[in-house]
Amino acid sequence: MSLDRDHEAPDARQDDGALPGSSASTKAGSTTAEYSETTADAGAAPANGSAGDAVSVVVATDGPPRGPGADGGPGSVETLLSDLLAGLSKLCDGDFTVRLGSRDGLGGEVSRRFDELAATQERHARELERVSNVIRREGRLTQRMDDLGGRDGWRSVTRSVNSLIDDLARPTHEVGRVIAAVAEGDLSQHMPLEIAGQPVRGEFLRIGTTVNTMVDQLSSFADEVTRVAREVGTEGKLAGQAQVKGVSGVWRDLTDSVNSMAGNLTSQVRGIALVTTAVANGDLSQKITVDAQGEIAELKHTVNTMVDQLSAFADEVTRVAKEVGTEGKLGGQAQVKGVSGVWRDLTDSVNVMAANLTTQVRGIAEMAAAVQRGDLTRQITVDARGEVAALAHTLNTMVDQLSSFADEVTRVAWEVGTEGNLAGQAHVRGVSGVWRDLTESVNSMAGNLT
Repeated sequence: MSLDRDHEAPDARQDDGALPGSSASTKAGSTTAEYSETTADAGAAPANGSAGDAVSVVVATDGPPRGPGADGGPGSVETLLSDLLAGLSKLCDGDFTVRLGSRDGLGGEVSRRFDELAATQERHARELERVSNVIRREGRLTQRMDDLGGRDGWRSVTRSVNSLIDDLARPTHEVGRVIAAVAEGDLSQHMPLEIAGQPVRGEFLRIGTTVNTMVDQLSSFADEVTRVAREVGTEGKLAGQAQVKGVSGVWRDLTDSVNSMAGNLTSQVRGIALVTTAVANGDLSQKITVDAQGEIAELKHTVNTMVDQLSAFADEVTRVAKEVGTEGKLGGQAQVKGVSGVWRDLTDSVNVMAANLTTQVRGIAEMAAAVQRGDLTRQITVDARGEVAALAHTLNTMVDQLSSFADEVTRVAWEVGTEGNLAGQAHVRGVSGVWRDLTESVNSMAGNLT
C-alpha cells in the first residue's frame, strides 16, 4: 500500500503527474482528489511497499486550499475523508511517515492532529528501533528509551519498555557478574534469586539456579582437589580421595582423574617405600612391581636396578669373604657388573683387601715353608701395615734369631767336635724363652765337654 502526497504550487504540477491507478484533473478554481484501493488478497494488510493493497491519494489544488464545504459542495468533505482513510491505512500498516499536510478550517485541524499522531508514533518507533539495535548488536544493556514527550499513554509505553529492559538486564548482569568472578577464581559469588525485593521467576529462575549449582559444584570440586593435593603432596598423607557429591559429566571425570592420580601415587610411593625399607633391613629380594609410566617408571627402574646391584655386590663380597676367610681360597675377586661411583669403589676396595691378604698370607706361607725346609734366608718382603706389618716384622725377627741360633750352634759344634777347640760358647743375641734355654743348653754341653 502506498500513499502519495502532493501539495505543490499549481504552476509546479503537470497533468500527467497522477499516480498509476488513479486519475486527477485540475481546473482553475477547483480542488479534486480521487482515492482508489485495490485489494489483491482480501483481509491482507502487507507491510510498507509490499504488493497487495494499493492506495493513492492525490490532492490537487489550484488556488488557495479550502476546507470541506468551502464552496458549498460535498466534494471537499469526501476529499478529507478519503485522505484521512488512506493515512489511517498507512498507519495501520506501520508506515509512520505518512502526513496529510496543511489545510484550512476544520480539515486543517484534523490534518494537523493526524500528522502529530503519525510523527509521535514515528519518533517512538525510531527510538525503540535505536534502543533495540544498541542492545541487540552492541550488547549495551544500559541503554534506555528517551522520554520523547507526550502524555499518559506515550510515557507509559516508554516506561514499560525501559522497565522491561531493566528486568531483562538485571538478571543478565548478575549472571555475567558471577561468571566473571568464576573466571577470576572467586567461587564465593552467587546469583541472587530475588532482585529489588522481587523473586525471579520462570527462565531467569532456572538460569539462576543452574548458575548457582554450577558455582557450588565448582567450589566443592576445587576444595576437594585442594585438600587431596595438600594431603598427598604437602602433608604426605597418602590414600586421600576427593569426594564431590552431585557432579556428573566432565566434573565427574575430573574427580575420577584426581582420585586415580592420588591412588596411583599412593601405590607407587608405598611400593618404593616398601623396597627401600627392605633394603635398609638387609632384604635385597624385594622389587617395585606397581604399574608406572613416565618419570615414575624411570624411578621404579632406577630403584630396582639399585637393588639388583646391591644384591650382586653383597653376593660377591660374601663369596670373596667366605673363600678367603673361611675356605682359605686366596686370590678371589668380586665381580659386580654395571656398578659405578661408590659401588665401584667398594668393589675395588674389597678386591684390594682380598689381594693384599692373598699376597701377605702367601708371603708368610712361603717363609714358613722355607723355615720348614731349613732355609733361614727367606724374609717376608710384601708391603703391609698395622698388625700385618707387625706380624711380618715378628716373623722376620724369628727367622733372624733362628738363623743366628743355628749359626752359633753349628759353629760351637764344629769347633768342639771337629776342630777340638774346647771352651767354645754360642752367642745368640736377643733370644729369650726356649731359644735362650737351647742356647744355654748348648753352652753347658760344650762346657762339660771341655
